[in-house]
Amino acid sequence: MSEERDPCQRAAELLREAERVLVLTGAGISTESGIPDFRSPGGLWDRYDPSELTYDRFRASEQTRRIYWQIAAEAYPVLRDARPNAAHRAVVAIERAGKLLGLVTQNVDGLHQKAGSDPAKVVEIHGTALRVTCIDCGREYDREQVHQRVLAGEQVPRCDACGGPLKPATISFGQAMPERETAQAFRWAAECDLAIVIGSSLVVYPAAAIPQEAVRAGARLIIVNREPTPQDSSASVVVRGSAGEAMTRIVTLAGCPMPPAEGEPTSP
Repeated sequence: MSEERDPCQRAAELLREAERVLVLTGAGISTESGIPDFRSPGGLWDRYDPSELTYDRFRASEQTRRIYWQIAAEAYPVLRDARPNAAHRAVVAIERAGKLLGLVTQNVDGLHQKAGSDPAKVVEIHGTALRVTCIDCGREYDREQVHQRVLAGEQVPRCDACGGPLKPATISFGQAMPERETAQAFRWAAECDLAIVIGSSLVVYPAAAIPQEAVRAGARLIIVNREPTPQDSSASVVVRGSAGEAMTRIVTLAGCPMPPAEGEPTSP
């Protein structure tokens, strides 16, 4: 890793030079929108044992399904009501500048799409909390509609078509990763000339292998995160601090205009 007195300036130079940018985002980008990192102290996994909520247990146990939906009913309104922050808009700025090859997110909150990212360029490698699927027949449902059923007393909502249990379309512990989305993420990693990691600890695989693949294929790497990551030594630039502040500065210095926040007037 090169030593830079102003890492945002160096990151902006790399972004300005890049033509095919891959962005990987983790929980740290969404905490600034008020979404807690469920792995952090005091998070959901402090109160519930994730080893008891694996995909296999969800399939096998009605009790596990009830606990799962109890947790889901608590977490969903936070995700639903969250709004994108400056870091999400900075990714949109990269896309509108014609530089974004693809965006891979470990988050399930849909905030990139809310911010204006093209859904065709977004891979949600851990699924999405905004849809629900039947684990038997695969039928999809809108999350809000199913959430209202749970609030009305349906402890484990079931499929209207086959009667199978419904589950939020997120990837649970022990559940297979989505093959198509994972393959797309690694194709982008092999093709990009710059990878930018925002708010990821880079300890959860296979997502953590995406920037490794990008570097192996010859791309530069920028890491924006509050804490050190295992891949800092592979990065051309590491920026410590707020994702929103850092990314706003980076894209602005690179000449990529930031889109306005929700409710802000657009430039004439």
